[in-house]
Amino acid sequence: MSSSTSTGALSTQGLRVIAFESRRAAELEQLLARHGMEVVSAPALREVPIEENEQAIELVVRLERGEIDVVILLTGVGTRALVEAVRPRCPTEKLIELLRRVKIVARGPKPVAALRTMDLEADVRVPEPNTWRELLETIDRELPVRGLRVAVQEYGKANPSLLDGLRARGADVLRVPVYRWALPHDLAPLRAAISRLAAAQADIVAFTTAVQLDHLLRVAAETVAGVESVRNALRDAVVVAAIGPTVAEALREADLPVDLTPEHPKLGWFAKAIAEQAPALLAAKRSRRHGA
Repeated sequence: MSSSTSTGALSTQGLRVIAFESRRAAELEQLLARHGMEVVSAPALREVPIEENEQAIELVVRLERGEIDVVILLTGVGTRALVEAVRPRCPTEKLIELLRRVKIVARGPKPVAALRTMDLEADVRVPEPNTWRELLETIDRELPVRGLRVAVQEYGKANPSLLDGLRARGADVLRVPVYRWALPHDLAPLRAAISRLAAAQADIVAFTTAVQLDHLLRVAAETVAGVESVRNALRDAVVVAAIGPTVAEALREADLPVDLTPEHPKLGWFAKAIAEQAPALLAAKRSRRHGA
């Protein structure tokens, strides 16, 4: 049931949120709608498995030869995708046995959950907010990697800061991308969202992964509205919500504001933070724009 969550005299009722989430779009929409917000779903990406994944097969070969010491799993989806990618070459039961021989580092609860479905446990768990910084700090504390051979399950695109950090610590690193991010097949919802931003017909934007920003600006560049209209809207007209520090960092690197992030980088906390903070932030942001 919808509610009119408010901050002081300011209410979320009727506020329009553009959400760029894809895989969990329905869940995020439901969480926000409970607070009376109108959610415009504009998926900004899709996950595409990498066909004929040579790096994943190389991982299996090196595991069989005992040439891997540590496997770092960055996402739950990626962990499951890795299992599927190597299945033609390495049945799941065999992969499980190979992984039992090495140390496993899990970046947060989702790869931990994926491991449990295979009756595997992570030797090292990275705490919130689960960025590459926490990962390296945790490794320094619990599993120094100097002289070790480390495989990194990647998601979407490589993280140079993580890879460089591991190499700087003396690790021999094997990158294992298991899927890549592409634009959605249907760009109409994203283009419509861009038009709404350009026409000042939105109040909040919700980013749940950094690549959503890349794709938003890429598609905006091909529309009548253009990139600058989107950037101006993000700076002056809407509340920019980022689910966690990695997304926030990407926005700031693009010279764009981050108006709110949740206490924990999880969908439920994200919706709660938007409901509690966005009305006052929106009022303040628009007051500044109008010089009030």
